[in-house]
Amino acid sequence: MTIADRARQLRHDRNSFVHATVVRAQHPTSAQAGDEAILLPDGTIEGFVGGQCAQSSVRKAALGALQTGQSVLLRVLPDGDVHFPDAPGACVVVNPCLSGGALEIFLAPQIPSPLVRICGDTPIARALQQVCVVLGYEVRSDDSATGFDGATAAVIATHGGAEAEMIRAALDAGVGYIGLVASQVRGASVLESLSLNESDLSKVHTPVGLPIGAQTPAEIAVSIAAEMISGIRSGGLVVIAADGQPTVTTALDPICGMTVTVGPNTVHLRIGEQDHWFCCPGCRTTFASAQADA
Repeated sequence: MTIADRARQLRHDRNSFVHATVVRAQHPTSAQAGDEAILLPDGTIEGFVGGQCAQSSVRKAALGALQTGQSVLLRVLPDGDVHFPDAPGACVVVNPCLSGGALEIFLAPQIPSPLVRICGDTPIARALQQVCVVLGYEVRSDDSATGFDGATAAVIATHGGAEAEMIRAALDAGVGYIGLVASQVRGASVLESLSLNESDLSKVHTPVGLPIGAQTPAEIAVSIAAEMISGIRSGGLVVIAADGQPTVTTALDPICGMTVTVGPNTVHLRIGEQDHWFCCPGCRTTFASAQADA
């Protein structure tokens, strides 16, 4: 499977990852311009963007890019002066293990688009689906009170029916934004029947949408979408990846002092009951030899 095929698969499955591409390389390095890799949230690297030492720096920067959602131009330089074209705005890492060359790697985080669950087959529901498609959001439409897992937002536009059950199911699934299309009186009645705490109440919006004077189904759909955008961009509304975001841990290489990200591919040595992590096999060998001589 090529890197492009793997990236398409991850996007289809709504899994987050970082696409890393070597854009410049100065010998001696094992990587060449055009080399690519996929970096997963657990630190796994699929592909090749440099040897073990460079991988440690790339892994750490890639996980940081996933957290911020911002692309990074990473410059991995050896310890000491190097004649390498300047790249304003790049993130520079001095890698004491690098074998003398330098690398410039573009890290592009790929985070799933917001997933909006829409309940109902009403004019407002249909208009909202169209608006979400324009925004690049993924839409799932279903009138059942199940299947809210992974949704960034849920909008209930059934104009009656099992609205309370749907709200309860969305809250139980951890959905951060729940919009109920209803009048102020009916919306308050539905919420009262649920006896929600303050935290849950803050997630349910009814009447739904920003107050822009919307009247038509299309205008109401725009007001709902605007409220969701506000929540995503400035209100702390989280876009959930199918794979989640596992906690990332780091460790200090006891030989070179580099901070390495602990993942499935990180060079590791266990002595007694203690684990030690390294940027490359060379540091592990040096450490093991020192422990044997001690």
